[in-house]
Parts: sequence; C-alpha cells; structure tokens
Amino acid sequence: MNTRQEKIEAFGRLLDIMDDLREKCPWDQKQTLQTLRHLTLEETYELSDALLQEDLTEIKKELGDVLLHLVFYAKIGSEKESFDIADVINSLNEKLIFRHPHIYGDVEVKDEEEVKQNWEKLKLKEGNKSILGGVPKGLPSMVKAYRIQDKVKGIGFEFHDAEDAWKKVDEEIQEFHEETDSDKKEQELGDVFFSLINYARISGLNPDSALERTNLKFISRFQKMEQLAAEADLKLADMNLEEMDELWEQAKLLNKN
Repeated sequence: MNTRQEKIEAFGRLLDIMDDLREKCPWDQKQTLQTLRHLTLEETYELSDALLQEDLTEIKKELGDVLLHLVFYAKIGSEKESFDIADVINSLNEKLIFRHPHIYGDVEVKDEEEVKQNWEKLKLKEGNKSILGGVPKGLPSMVKAYRIQDKVKGIGFEFHDAEDAWKKVDEEIQEFHEETDSDKKEQELGDVFFSLINYARISGLNPDSALERTNLKFISRFQKMEQLAAEADLKLADMNLEEMDELWEQAKLLNKN
C-alpha cells in the first residue's frame, strides 16, 4: 500500500490534471454543474454495481471515476469564486469532528445505535428543521423508504422487533387484497412495500441489495434461456408459457447462483 505522502502526491497530481483539462480540453471546458449531474449519477450506479459484485478491481476503477467528478465540481466552484477542494474537505473534516463527540469530545457511547442517535440529534443542532430533512428527494423510492425508516429510528420511532414489523406487513397485505378501487389499491401496494422494507431493515437485511441481486439473477437465467432456445433453433416469442417454463428450469440447473 502507498504511504501517506504518496497518497497526498497522487491527489495533488489529480488536481494538476484537472487544471490542465479545464484549460486545454474542449469537452472539459464546456462542462457545467448541470451537464455533469447526469454523468455523476451514472458513475455512482456503476460503482454500486461493482460493490454488489464485490469486484475490487472494478470498485477501484469506479471510485476513480466518482472522485474525478467530485474534483471537477470543486474546480467549477473555484472558478465561480465560491469554494475550492480545500473548502470542501475542511468543511467535511469539521462536520466529522462535530458529529463524533465520542471520539473528539467527552461523550460516551455504548454501541453503534447510540452513535447513530447522537448523529441525528447533532444534525438538528446544526439547523436541520426535521429529522427527515436530510433525505434527498431524488433517491430511488426503495432507498428513500429505507433511509426514512432508519432516520426516524434514531429518535425511537421504531417497532420493538422484526416480529412486530412482520405483523404490519400482514396487515398491509390484507388491506391491499380487500381494496377494490384502483387508485386506493395502488396506495395500499405502496404501504405493503414500505412495511416490507421496514421488516427487512429491522431484520438486518438490505432490501435494495436483495432486489438488485434478484434482478441480476433473473437476467442471468433469462439470458441462459435465450441461449438454450437459440441452440435448439427456437425463438422464445414463438413458444408458449409451458415451453418457456421448461427452459427456465433448465436454465436454473445450468446457471445456479
């Protein structure tokens, strides 16, 4: 692994390269906070994919792409004479020190849960008007639900245990089945999802990771179905459901994951 000095030198080189690109590259010169935004989201999802796969080589690569975007935003901020990368890092340093009084102060905590509770209380002291004020509006729905539930847990708004949370799932499923109005049924479906996410969180499971792993598993098995069909000179679109089910079972046996 690199020494602290080597890490500092590498970061300094990145800043120098960013300066060069912004001055000399036509594409980099044209970029703004808004034009970079969707690219940043794309890079973040690519990092997420690498993390799910636990592919360390890809994680290193995608972390670099995300870091480039962070440095790029700071460069634009400096051009607007608003902030630079040092301001970004110093602000982060100060926030981390303030929110960890059990490390940098005299506060004592007994476990991770107390650390999280103190974190939310300190955020309110910083000026946040609501416990939920820090939940980004643009988060994907499942991730947002998880973050909402995790945050209100910080002030004790939480089921006693997973069993109680599952009772809520059962209750919401029953209400969903009983509802006949289409608009209200959709609302009830949302309640089912929300309560199921809550159960997963309390049980120590990450619903977003679980669903994405299932997505990847389905894609892999379906593509194996397509391969099997092609090898038999068949097209899935021309097959009935029973025939496709047979291929699906074959794909499951050949592609266990």
